[in-house]
Amino acid sequence: MTNGTVVGINGNMVTVAVDGTVSMNEVGYILVGDQRLKAEIIRVNANNVEMQVFEITRGIGIGDKVEFTGELLAVELGPGLLGQIYDGLQNPLPKLAEQCGFFLQRGVYLDALSRERKWEFTPSVKTGDTVQSGDSLGTVPEGIFKHRIMVPFSFKGVYTVESVADAGSYTVDDTVAVIKDDSGNTHTLTMKFEWPVKRAISAYEERLKPSEPMVTKVRIIDTFLPVARGGTYCIPGPFGAGKTVLQQVTSRNAEVDVVIIAACGERAGEVVETLKEFPELLDPRTGKTLMERTIIIANTSSMPVAAREASVYTAVTLAEYYRQMGLHVLLLADSTSRWAQAMREMSGRLEEIPGEEAFPAYLESTIASFYERAGLVRLKDGSIGSVTIGGTVSPAGGNFEEPVTQATLKVVGAFHGLSRERSDARKYPAIHPLDSWSKYEGSVNHALTEYARELLFRGDEIGQMMKVVGEEGTSLDDFVIYLKSDFLDAVYLQQDSFDAIDFSVSVERQDHIFNILFKVLGGKLNFESKEDARSYFNNLRQLFIDYNRSQWQGDEFKELEGKILKMIDERQAGMESKAARLLQTVAE
Repeated sequence: MTNGTVVGINGNMVTVAVDGTVSMNEVGYILVGDQRLKAEIIRVNANNVEMQVFEITRGIGIGDKVEFTGELLAVELGPGLLGQIYDGLQNPLPKLAEQCGFFLQRGVYLDALSRERKWEFTPSVKTGDTVQSGDSLGTVPEGIFKHRIMVPFSFKGVYTVESVADAGSYTVDDTVAVIKDDSGNTHTLTMKFEWPVKRAISAYEERLKPSEPMVTKVRIIDTFLPVARGGTYCIPGPFGAGKTVLQQVTSRNAEVDVVIIAACGERAGEVVETLKEFPELLDPRTGKTLMERTIIIANTSSMPVAAREASVYTAVTLAEYYRQMGLHVLLLADSTSRWAQAMREMSGRLEEIPGEEAFPAYLESTIASFYERAGLVRLKDGSIGSVTIGGTVSPAGGNFEEPVTQATLKVVGAFHGLSRERSDARKYPAIHPLDSWSKYEGSVNHALTEYARELLFRGDEIGQMMKVVGEEGTSLDDFVIYLKSDFLDAVYLQQDSFDAIDFSVSVERQDHIFNILFKVLGGKLNFESKEDARSYFNNLRQLFIDYNRSQWQGDEFKELEGKILKMIDERQAGMESKAARLLQTVAE
């Protein structure tokens, strides 16, 4: 074992003189009295190394001893991860609180997986079978899923199964299989193994292009700004614009198997709110608590800065692990800005040449490498799994031109920018429909939604002009376009988060409603005056809002739909030429 001695301390970075061989990202423990403080090598310089400490560095002194483990920063993988609340180093926080009380002690590291709990193992291989990394040896039930017990991802080549445990109850430390390599060496396998967090898991057959939408049941996202299953998206917005709320709604309604929330540097109050709400929320898919298929990595802004980086990589590694079981995983990182600020702080301590706004020059490549770990993959057994990553960004003052937002926009497939103006107007969600964009195909016909977006842009231009020349300086045709745009915003882009029905809208309902809405947006509507047009759209808006709150295909739903169609037919004199061509193309 390599040892070292502390020769310098700079905040949460410690310089250590080493008397042996070490490697980048290797974990070491600084001995302070009877405490062992976990740290990671972030730079090697001749016989000295710089280490970021994952704990408060108070009390560390020159001459303190350091023990290196020879291992990289890693997480434990195995059954029992779902439903857990971890810190950035994968310590189970509820057990940590039991042991330490409400004020967590530094230097206390607990097992991520329970060593006492027994799992009902069912083998899926037999003696003489050949296996390789990522192949399933058997399964255990974990919640509603069959958790695959896999050959560790670090095993290279083909192995022969020497023996496999019979079906029965085992702990994660019990031997479930013995395999032999080409050289005749045997390897004993249990239900758990470790994997370095900064190394992507690639024990699959091939990566596929994300094409199928990940349904969130939020109309503005699914229809106008879709996210692909296995894709990436970001939610930048000013403080208080609703980033965390939108993430929580997405985690509840998204059509995925597993949700992982990485609270990397968010305020403790927001994290506590998440921890309180999730165990009480009912999963619409199973009827049980949402926490049963959720993992929370809680690393608040009051915790040591270095642990923010660890929490991001811990979360994405757990997401990749469940992807290897053929599951669809949604990873929500809140907020990547706090993680970037931690990088900036460490870069400053390393005295590296700063980039824009003092962020490190490698900010873009680091953010890109994180989002690149998302993806849709075909596993070796032919099943499909995915990791979808959605990260929030908290730019100071809502300035989307700052480095973290810009670096993120270069690598993600969808941008859901939150607006202070819309948030203050109590519009939910506060996603700005004109500033935001998506590169993915949605559930509703793309040509029709593009027509609607063009109408939003034209309505916005007319609205800006009306602020200068007034309503009386606007033609009736332009005023109708403005009213159509405002109507689309009010009845479709916004949802009532307090209404049990309008809170989450199925794709089938979105498609149905949008086709009716398109009759208004693309129709030639006859009005005698601006007051007549305003009155018509106000009445239609109220009908539509009641329509959105009615039970899908219920009596009230059908009654309101009849009234809406009657109102449209009374004023409509055909469709605009472009809208008519689009409808004909869709019909063909």
